[in-house]
Parts: sequence; structure tokens; C-alpha cells
Amino acid sequence: MNDSKRFVATLSDLAVIEVTGADAVDFLHGQLTHDVQGLEPGQARLAGYCTAKGRLLGSMVIWRQTGTQDPAVLALVKADIAEALVKRLSMFVLRAKARLRLTDYRVLGLALDGDSPLSGTDPAGALSAPPASTLPWTVVDDAAGTWIAAPSTDPGLRRWWFVARQPDPQAGASRDDTGRWQAGDILAGLPWVQAATQDLFIPQTLNLDLIDGVSFTKGCYPGQEVVARSHYRGTVKRRMAGGLIAPADGLNAETLAATDTFDARRPDNPCGRIVNAALDQAGMRVLMEVQLADLDGADFRLGQADGPAIRLEPLPYGIESGV
Repeated sequence: MNDSKRFVATLSDLAVIEVTGADAVDFLHGQLTHDVQGLEPGQARLAGYCTAKGRLLGSMVIWRQTGTQDPAVLALVKADIAEALVKRLSMFVLRAKARLRLTDYRVLGLALDGDSPLSGTDPAGALSAPPASTLPWTVVDDAAGTWIAAPSTDPGLRRWWFVARQPDPQAGASRDDTGRWQAGDILAGLPWVQAATQDLFIPQTLNLDLIDGVSFTKGCYPGQEVVARSHYRGTVKRRMAGGLIAPADGLNAETLAATDTFDARRPDNPCGRIVNAALDQAGMRVLMEVQLADLDGADFRLGQADGPAIRLEPLPYGIESGV
């Protein structure tokens, strides 16, 4: 397409899990890091799912489905961990009236600049018009699917996930723009746990506590004691920072997750890992685990101490002070 900002991307890297039944809300409330019981219709929020040791097995965007006979909660997750999450969570349902399934819903990412209409972005006319609201985490249902407003660092850009319940929602969408959408998530400081990074990070390392992905008042869930202890004792020494690798020649964004990073000044041991990566016009954008003590002067490198340089890039929220 001609427009430099406006596009529709096929997000085949994302999948949707559905949890239904009379106890669906209460069940997830006891499993995830955020308050599912307090989640209002028309609102989405971030949440994590942890091991008993507080390490993330998944990060997700959750919302409550409206217009259904039984309570239903949906979760947007990385596709390569979706089936494993359904299997693991199902082990803990026990006598709760809750059913989990991996849906066949398709996910698109729409970026619209200013008040531009959808026409021209979606030439096949496969999508309905997006809602007018631009508030992040707003959820709007229509006949074809669900719109979820995604965070954006560009005040002139509206970003929407569209979860389509209809077949073939991808007409007019481009797989080539998937990286552009993922780069938008990285710029917004929004982390996604994928298969390569499962069981590596506590929620605070991925800044979930800074972007409303953790509730410290909701009560117990797997790993809650570890997460709460780190929070209340102020022992979080590792956070997630943004970075840019330019030029990015020879790098594959799909294989960079969990790759070690190094400080060229201290080359003997890794200093962190890549969380997510996406290629855009500026280069390879990354979210990466860092030690807070390294932010003032580390010479970050990818893969080895003399690997490609990673330049720190600001996130839209502070990480050093935890606010």
C-alpha cells in the first residue's frame, strides 16, 4: 500500500484461547497475575500465567466475551504456546465448571493514521469499520468479531487487534506487515512470552507490574508469593529495556527470542536475553532483559561480546525507578 503508516497485518503468530462456564471467571482469577473478577465488559487488560516459582509461562491480553449464555473469557496469546497453555490450565480445572479450548479465530493488526477510514487499507472490504475510540484496552464487539485497542507510542496512529470469528478475515491483509505491527508492540514496551522464553522471567523482569499486568491485591495464584516478595522487598534488579540493532543484516527476528546479550566491557558472561524482536525500517527492534545497574554504560551486544551492537531505545514508561 502507498501510505507509510496505515496497514492491515495478518498476525498468525497470535492465537485465541476461550474459557467458558459458570466458574470460568473465578477459575482464571485464581490462575493469572491480574484481577479477572474485576474485569469489566468493554475492557481488556494484560495478565501473566506463572509457574509455582513465579516464572512466566505466558503473557496475554484478556477480556470478557459479551452476548454469551455462559460466562466466557478470551485470551490473546502467542500461537506457539497456546496449545500448551490450554493443556496445563486444564489440569487445574478439577471440579470447577470451566472449559478451555483453543479457538480457530484469526487475528489481524490494523494501524490507522489520524481519522483515516478503513477503505484503502482493506481493499477487499472484509472488515467492518473500526470503533472511533482510541483509548488503549477498549473492547468493542460487532457481528464479525472483536476490536481491541492496542497501545501506541504515536499519538497520530490508532492500533487495533481484530479477533475475527468469521472465516477468511485476512482478505486485504499483508503478512509482510506483521513485523511492522510487532515493532509497534516493542515500541510500546509490550512483551509477549513465546516458546523460547517460557519459564525464564518473572513478571517484573518483563515490566508487567509497570504496565498494569499484575495485581498485588487480588490474592493467590501460582507463583504469587515470589512475585509479591520481589515487589514488596524492592529486590527487582532486572527489567526489560528497548533496543535497536542497525543495520540488521543477516538477522532473523523469528529466531532471536532468548538469545543471550553481552556487555562488551565484561565479555565473559551474558548480561541478559532478548525477549522479543521485530524488523522495521529503522532496523531490528528488540525488547531485552537488562540489569538495572548496566543501564548507565553497558555496551550491549547480541549473541557474543563482539556481536552486533544494541543501542538502548526509550520505552514509554520508566523502568529504573519502577514507576
